[in-house]
Amino acid sequence: MKNFNVYSRRSFLDRSVKTSLGVALATLTDIPFAMKRALAEGSIGKNGKKVMFIWLRFGNDGLNNILPIEDSTYASIRPTIGIGKDPVVGTDPTYYSTPGNCFDPTTYSDSGGTLRAPADDPYSYSRAIKLGNGFAALHPALKFLAPIYNAGDLALLHRVAYPKQSRSHFDSQNYWENGNPNNNLSKDGIFYRTIMESGLANSAPLTGVSIQSALPLILRGSKAAMTNLTSPTRYDLLGVPTPGGDNKAFNAIAGANYFPFPEKRNRELLDLQYQNMSNTLRIFSAMDFTDAGNVFVDNVNTDGDTAPYYLFPTTNAKNGGYALHANNPTKYVVPTGQYGFFGNLKAAAMILNKTDAVIAGTELGGFDTHQTQGGASGGHANLLRSIGWAMYALRKYFMLYADKATWDNLVVVTLSEFGRTSVENSDKGTDHAEAGVMYVAGGAVKGYGQGNASGVFGCSPSEPVPWKPGPRTTNAVTCGTMFAAGFSESAVTVNPVTAGYLRRAIDYRSVLGEVIRKHLGATQNQLNNIIPGYANVGEGLLNGGTSTVDGTAIRGELGIL
Repeated sequence: MKNFNVYSRRSFLDRSVKTSLGVALATLTDIPFAMKRALAEGSIGKNGKKVMFIWLRFGNDGLNNILPIEDSTYASIRPTIGIGKDPVVGTDPTYYSTPGNCFDPTTYSDSGGTLRAPADDPYSYSRAIKLGNGFAALHPALKFLAPIYNAGDLALLHRVAYPKQSRSHFDSQNYWENGNPNNNLSKDGIFYRTIMESGLANSAPLTGVSIQSALPLILRGSKAAMTNLTSPTRYDLLGVPTPGGDNKAFNAIAGANYFPFPEKRNRELLDLQYQNMSNTLRIFSAMDFTDAGNVFVDNVNTDGDTAPYYLFPTTNAKNGGYALHANNPTKYVVPTGQYGFFGNLKAAAMILNKTDAVIAGTELGGFDTHQTQGGASGGHANLLRSIGWAMYALRKYFMLYADKATWDNLVVVTLSEFGRTSVENSDKGTDHAEAGVMYVAGGAVKGYGQGNASGVFGCSPSEPVPWKPGPRTTNAVTCGTMFAAGFSESAVTVNPVTAGYLRRAIDYRSVLGEVIRKHLGATQNQLNNIIPGYANVGEGLLNGGTSTVDGTAIRGELGIL
């Protein structure tokens, strides 16, 4: 008879020592987990570096995130959902073509250092926000990315995709998460393999954590169990709902493990999984995920308001300046329908900050904008407001409330399975297409003025893989970048199914690969195991070049870390 709660340190060490006698002849799978951690290459989980991911589910329209505002074709193909230029362009036609930083709503200062007129309230600002590369602009709903961008802590990545892009939501999400484009047989995720390579899997109670409806594929695999919280205030591990400090639940888990068992090689794994589960529950029970614990407040008078805002709004009273202005709903900083997302985001941030977890994340859905997408306002703009404030809030949280994680040792990355059509459709929306955008933020990110001139990648005619302004043509040589997917690189041939989409210049695996190697501390050998495409030089994930998979020129790693 055996119970995991009485699986003592002495018992574990005794078994570990016995097993260690066969290490010289054993495969890696036979090595005890404590020894695996010691033998693991690299410094994943040992250097204090952490990653947060935010999944933007169902295809975020990249062309209305980072706007190719100086591409003359942009306005004509998006008459309803496109974003207009700032009126200052009428008096200063070089406004967007002159490099400069973002308009910052927390300071009321534009790139020239002058104060905006009060009538031009940044809360309701509806024009394209100038970025630093003289070509691209930011959607006005993303205005709270400006302080992060201006600090050099944000990389804005455009034209991100993978070879032979699928336009199926489910297939493409699988490929982004398993790191094996067009391979549906691969059932483990990039961050799962990252944790496995670290040697931490099953030897620490918390390694990878998601806060959403189900454990995403990016953290899923067959040899270790990562943690998923369906609700940060009512966790459910292996079907056991556990509110904080619920000893009855702990005892129930313990009691369920009384049964005889034959000696098997994998019994140690099961014992450790149960022990880790118990330890995980006890860690969570000591954390206040409730709304009463939502006490994280900004340190500036956001939008020039009368008092600082809460970083993770989960009620009307904590949503921007709503409570400061006699419950005025026009002062909401995020849509009221996103309180669940911000509760999950707060939980993911707290887990990284208060525990030894290495990777945590959550998701925001609703980006399948086939109809009435909206422009400066509307459904898509509301989603972008949530992205902008989420990034702003995370930076402030890890700067003001740092414990086991700081802004300098954290990287936040967004994911979305594809971008959307360049031309808006007849329903004033956009359909599934190819390349989209990613945001990478953190104190160690080399953004604007921090080793990268503008912090914008993939959206400029001066890029290594240049953005070519102009309309769609029947010739690959003259076709504008927004319509280049589907054309052969060297001929005038065209694929009628994909022609007219934004072609990739950056592979998402190069972005995640750089984060995993340079930030988390994986060796190149480990990275080749985590993202198999790195082992194929022809894919160009490390150094760029023309992909041997589909003949498309890509940049490789960007040097953002």
